Order: sequence, then C-alpha cells, then structure tokens
Amino acid sequence: MELTLNNGITMPALGLGVFQSPPEETTAAVQTALEVGYRHIDTAAAYGNEREVGEGIRRSGLDRSDVFIETKVWVSDFGYDETLHAWDKAAGKLGVEQLDLLILHQPAPDRFAKTIAAYKALETLLKDGRVRAIGVSNFMPHHLQQLLAETDVVPAVNQIELHPYFQQAAVQTVDEDHGILTQAWSPIGGITFYPGWGENRKNVMRDPAIAAVAQAHGKTPAQVMLRWHLQQGRSAIPKSTNPARIAENFDVFDFDLTAAELTAIDALDTGTRSGPDPDVARPERFAMVIPEA
Repeated sequence: MELTLNNGITMPALGLGVFQSPPEETTAAVQTALEVGYRHIDTAAAYGNEREVGEGIRRSGLDRSDVFIETKVWVSDFGYDETLHAWDKAAGKLGVEQLDLLILHQPAPDRFAKTIAAYKALETLLKDGRVRAIGVSNFMPHHLQQLLAETDVVPAVNQIELHPYFQQAAVQTVDEDHGILTQAWSPIGGITFYPGWGENRKNVMRDPAIAAVAQAHGKTPAQVMLRWHLQQGRSAIPKSTNPARIAENFDVFDFDLTAAELTAIDALDTGTRSGPDPDVARPERFAMVIPEA
C-alpha cells in the first residue's frame, strides 16, 4: 500500500520503526522486515542505529531503489550549515547517496530560529536532489504555522505520537489542510506500556473495545490498530525487533474494518499525551551530540 506525498513521491504506508532498538539487534530486525515484505524503514540520528539500518538493507540484497529510507535530524544539528552536515553524517552511516525522506526530529521552540534555518537546509537538500522529500516530526499546529510562514516548501510528512488513546485531531486537521501526510509514531500505543514512561499507564493493547474488533476479524489488537491507521490514510511505523511481531505487524492487508469499528476506535481518544510534550524544552536531551561516524 503506497501513499503519495505532496510532491508526487510515493511512500509505503507501513514502515518498520527502530526507536529504542539496540544497535546490535537493529540489523537483523531490518533484514527480517525486508524479507517479510516491508519496503520502508524509519530511523533517526538520535536513535544511534543508522549504521545498522544501512547494514540490514544491504544484507537484504534488495536494490537501493526498492527501500524507502526515512531518518531525522537531531536538535543539536539544527541550523543551516549544521543540518547540511547532518545529511552528510546520516548518508554516510546509512551508506547511501540519497535519502528518501529527511525530517526535523523536534520543533525545539526554545530555539525556533535554528529550527527554521534547519528546515531551509532541508529545502536546499531537496533542491539538490540529496533527499526526495522533507518533513517534520512532533510539530503542533502553531509550530506548523510558524514554519509555513517562514519557508517555501510545505512539509511532506509530520510524524507525531498517534494511537487510539492519543489521536491529536487538531494536528491531523492542520496537516490535512496543508497537504501534509500524518505519520504515526507509537501507532499501536507502545509508549503506553514501555517501562520508564510513567506510572499508572493504561495499556492500549489491552483495551476491550479493540480486543472485540480483533476477535471479530481473527486478528490481534496490534493488527487492528495498524489497519485503523491505514484505512484513515495515515502512515504508521510500528517498532519491533521480534521476528514474529515484525511479521504480524505487516499482516494487515487482508481485512477491512467497518465504519462502525473505525468509529469505535476513534471514540477511545483520551486526549492524554504519553510521550514528551513538544512545547517543553529539554536542553540536556537537545544537546546530545550526534557522532560523525
């Protein structure tokens, strides 16, 4: 299943995410995913596993043109010249001459002038053909409005926390109004059950409404949530290093949710964010240096 971005580039709707995938497990996960049928891999400079993603792609034996590679520039590399160099670092680690999609990892509103300069560098990379599409991640409506007012190229993608318990309808609406594809990170609510992300989290994987839909289709809750994203026109990038889970997450193209089922899942929104708030500055985290190699 392919989605067409606002510049005419096509992107597989479902990708493998590698957030929190240890480098030593990432190569095998990527290779497994590509063997299963994935053709879209999402990584980031801040994940520390771009090199292993590149190795997994090479080991798959697939042509470079068959795999859509998406990565992200970290905040410590924001700024015009710094972001041009961030492309050098990412392409070098991934072992490629062109990136399919390069996005800014955070809006970083405490230094938004550098965010704008970084995006202008993405525009240059796009014009030069070093990337095929550019975008942003974790941008809220007010961040997008500021960005659009000061730059020329509308982002192709906005990657945000999005799962049944946190649907960000306002962000999705602004994205749609501007022709920006909404891409879901934590698409099956993984962040609601990862250890270390707060107490008393309600695990979306155990939601009885989703379980009922899953039972009706002979599918798992994760598969139902991924199908929910795809049928509503979003991209989703579920993360796993478990071969069985990687295969399960891709097995979502042989059933359809009914309008009533989609509505039932839509009704689960709590409006409560599980991940970091994009409007809260995290100076220590933002200062993390991305290695040259």
